[in-house]
Amino acid sequence: MTDFQDKNRGLQQRIKYLRTFIILLFTIVLFRGWHMQIIKGSYYRKLSEDNRVRTVIMPPLRGIIYDRNGEILAKNVPSFDAGIVIADTKNLNRTIRKLSPLIHLSFEEIKERIKYAKNYDPFSPILIKEDISIREVALIESQGWNLPGVVTIIEGRREYPNNVLAAHLLGYVGEVSQSQLREVDYSSELPGRIIGQNGIEKEYDSLLRGRVGRKNIEVDASGHERQILDISEPIAGDNIVLAIDIGLQRAAEDALGDRRGAVVVLDSDTGEVLALASHPAYDPNVLSRRLLPSVWKKIAEDPGHPLNNRAIQGTYPPGSVFKILMATAGLEGGYIDPGGRIACSGGMQFGNRFYRDWTSVGHGSVDLHKAITQSCDVYFYQLGNRMQIDTIANYAMQFGLGEPTGIDLPSEKKGLVPSTQWKLNARKERWYAGETLSVAIGQGYLSVTPLQQAVMVNTVVNSGSLKRPRVLKGIISDKEKKTYEFSSVEVRKIDMKESTLKNIKSALHGVVNEPGGTGGAARSYLIDVGGKTGTAQAVGRQSVTGLNDHAWFAAFAPVDKPKITVSVLVEHGGHGGSAAAPVAKKIIEEYFKTVNSDE
Repeated sequence: MTDFQDKNRGLQQRIKYLRTFIILLFTIVLFRGWHMQIIKGSYYRKLSEDNRVRTVIMPPLRGIIYDRNGEILAKNVPSFDAGIVIADTKNLNRTIRKLSPLIHLSFEEIKERIKYAKNYDPFSPILIKEDISIREVALIESQGWNLPGVVTIIEGRREYPNNVLAAHLLGYVGEVSQSQLREVDYSSELPGRIIGQNGIEKEYDSLLRGRVGRKNIEVDASGHERQILDISEPIAGDNIVLAIDIGLQRAAEDALGDRRGAVVVLDSDTGEVLALASHPAYDPNVLSRRLLPSVWKKIAEDPGHPLNNRAIQGTYPPGSVFKILMATAGLEGGYIDPGGRIACSGGMQFGNRFYRDWTSVGHGSVDLHKAITQSCDVYFYQLGNRMQIDTIANYAMQFGLGEPTGIDLPSEKKGLVPSTQWKLNARKERWYAGETLSVAIGQGYLSVTPLQQAVMVNTVVNSGSLKRPRVLKGIISDKEKKTYEFSSVEVRKIDMKESTLKNIKSALHGVVNEPGGTGGAARSYLIDVGGKTGTAQAVGRQSVTGLNDHAWFAAFAPVDKPKITVSVLVEHGGHGGSAAAPVAKKIIEEYFKTVNSDE
């Protein structure tokens, strides 16, 4: 074989390899083209469409909240926000560095906010800064060519014009959390949506929230809008009217002042909540915006627990206000005769323990009227011993204690009405007779919220009609320009003899208006006030310097035909007669001077 033949064979071999390589290359290209167009065609078409066409969510305006006189309690104000669409930022860090000085947020702060929203749709804007100034808007818009993915968003920001006033009642709004998105109520919502997080804002969120709109837009390579393709307008939330009178609410909060405590004011006939105060409070305007961790930590760790709505979540021994229920039950059950007398010498020996009266000198000869007006403990020790704990518990639960009142506010506590069965289940112990004596004067295991205290007293002075307390008064139909009001709800009617009501009202009138009555500080020259003081031991606190007993006063006016019922609690305020009764007097007088001036 010659050299020429060897070279020719080698050339043919290389041509063969080249041909195989080209065939293989074309096969790969053809396969890849087939895979991309046939198998993954719809996927890549969608990607292409998403790069060109976007669906922009348009948040609706949240419904406005009014008080019963049309005063605005929560509204929306125009707000500009800055956001970033991740899919449009080819170099995210570069975009952040460009944006940072324009909106006065550090690189790290912006990164942190993007990190928080890691589950966002990459084609939806992530909120970076709320409520930016017009100057910041102008800077972003003028440098848009250098800020790919950065957008300005216009929406309504929640504003509470009265700041801290009625904060616990109104609540606040905030961005829906990942855990909330898994709940049925929010399963159709999108990340970033603003929803009610507490108070009325949460309770009636489904009414207030409205429905988002959508618009499909064509965008350029930087994500900037070129044209609107189609649009479905958002539907605003319903406006609602609350039963509260903001003037009376202000009077209640002013009367409570800087002291920790709560006030509940009910319309005696309907059960509507005219005012509901809890102090310390917070500014819902602050909580309704994006919170810096340091601000949230300061609020959450405040020793005054401002987030706690003491009116419906604080549970305390009811103190001597509970004697109203004891007296009512004693008369209805035939355990006492209103004219029957006992001797009070400052205490009562029971078993191996001496149960003291609140005054060591005693009250002398005491009938029911005197027992209530002067709050004689010995009288009610004896009544409690006659009734026994399960009978007391039965009456207490009939009057709404030991269960939520059903008020239209979230996270209401139910308090505790002890019984023999309760102690057996909860403590694995039998009930001791001496414990009944403590419950009879509103102490021991018994605990109530200020709202329950108001409902209980209102039920007694309302001839046994237990009305469900309600904050919502009506819904305004924007379409029909009408307000739909709700009727009062009677939970149950408790049988009460006319003589029982007469005796109880007379005694409660005496608490405020007779010599020796413990509630004289609530006496008014404007209106006839009845009420009952209470001084509840703060168990375990007595040894702590500066922490006194809790002060209670429950009142109603006018005595003959109550229009308003008030419950006041001052945490560690000392005596109910000196600390809580003056608060109730101010509120009642404000009501009859301004809200119900015909009386």
